[in-house]
Amino acid sequence: MLVDTYRRNVKRLLWTLALGLLLGGLFTQLAVAFLPESPAKTFLTMSAEASVGPLAMDLLVIAFTIGPLILSVNVLTFVGIAIVAFVVRSWI
Repeated sequence: MLVDTYRRNVKRLLWTLALGLLLGGLFTQLAVAFLPESPAKTFLTMSAEASVGPLAMDLLVIAFTIGPLILSVNVLTFVGIAIVAFVVRSWI
């Protein structure tokens, strides 16, 4: 029973993060498009980025390259995650 609950919580956490990152990205694009130039816009859309890659794999039969994978986080990303977490918490 405990393992099933743990797996369900991990899945819920991953889905919440993924949907929150997407919603935060949408908020960022809307802020860039519609907010006038101001210190608030700069604060909300300034992001920190982390990247990994590219990762190349050659398995003799097939070769592929993944990347670079970039994670860009800003204030609106955290707002999106918080909104999704609130909705998930209230529905489930």
